[in-house]
Amino acid sequence: MFKRRGVLTAAMLSLAMALSMPQAMAQTWPARPMTLVVPFGVGSGSDLIARTLAARMGELLGQTVIIENISGAGGMTAASRVANSPPDGYQFVLGSVDTFAINQTLYKKPLYNAATDFAPIGLVTDQAMVLIARKDFPANDMKEFAAYAKVNHAKMQFASGGVGSASHLACARLDAAIGIDITHVTYRGSAQAMQDLFAGRIDFYCALAAAAVGPLESKQAKAIAILTRDRSPLFPGLATAHEQGVKDFHANFWSGLFLPKGTPEPVVQRLTQATMETLNTPAVQERLLKIGVTIFPPELRSPAQAKSFVESEIKNWEAVIKASGVPQQ
Repeated sequence: MFKRRGVLTAAMLSLAMALSMPQAMAQTWPARPMTLVVPFGVGSGSDLIARTLAARMGELLGQTVIIENISGAGGMTAASRVANSPPDGYQFVLGSVDTFAINQTLYKKPLYNAATDFAPIGLVTDQAMVLIARKDFPANDMKEFAAYAKVNHAKMQFASGGVGSASHLACARLDAAIGIDITHVTYRGSAQAMQDLFAGRIDFYCALAAAAVGPLESKQAKAIAILTRDRSPLFPGLATAHEQGVKDFHANFWSGLFLPKGTPEPVVQRLTQATMETLNTPAVQERLLKIGVTIFPPELRSPAQAKSFVESEIKNWEAVIKASGVPQQ
């Protein structure tokens, strides 16, 4: 009897310790610097967002948030690294529309399941995409662009930073919406694609709004339309494709923060709170606005909302990819 009672007592103590560990961990976390993994290179739009957030988050959490840029496999190398890292809150990733939605269908064997292999911290930013054309392109708005493309589509080309990238699928989606079939030319990155656009070797490109500011201000390219339903704060005078007759067209680039699945809930909650406070900081809001991104409204930032949003985006882009005829990689 006493032996049995002792076994039960030991089991209850083990259970109590297991239940108390996450809370104890949260009370001491973070005890050392954290790493925010960015799936794209230094100076990219994602990198600028990450660095803007990391500085303030580090202040709030009392530890440095180190940025680590890891490229490769369409962003999957970085996200996979985080998915397989210890779920202790010390490593998280800036996921986006391409790494957490597009690649789930684009690749036959994605390196992770974006819907189940992560613990969402929350959605953070959204960014408009903009249709830009070579500076001597014989069209100045969406109506003229569509009319010209329908007649000359056989000799036209559009560029992207790679098969399945946000720039590729935004343009493919636009082609389908206006009923044209334009040759797609892929590059290893957006910088190379832009250079050929400036040189007039490519007709058009679907760029992130922030990346389009320099080329448009220097007149190396011309703006045709904003590709989100709402106008961009960077180009308030540039009408959207929707406003110019391509009804309900929307192509954007959203970002969110994600931990490995299994991260203790108290740690997730604390990091979510720090993220929300960061996004509510006026200096952070001002900096993000300057680089052309908007912040998700508070009611859409929670971990639960982020999880639901990612699931819906995977389904949304699955339909787009299949309709565009882009082959799986």
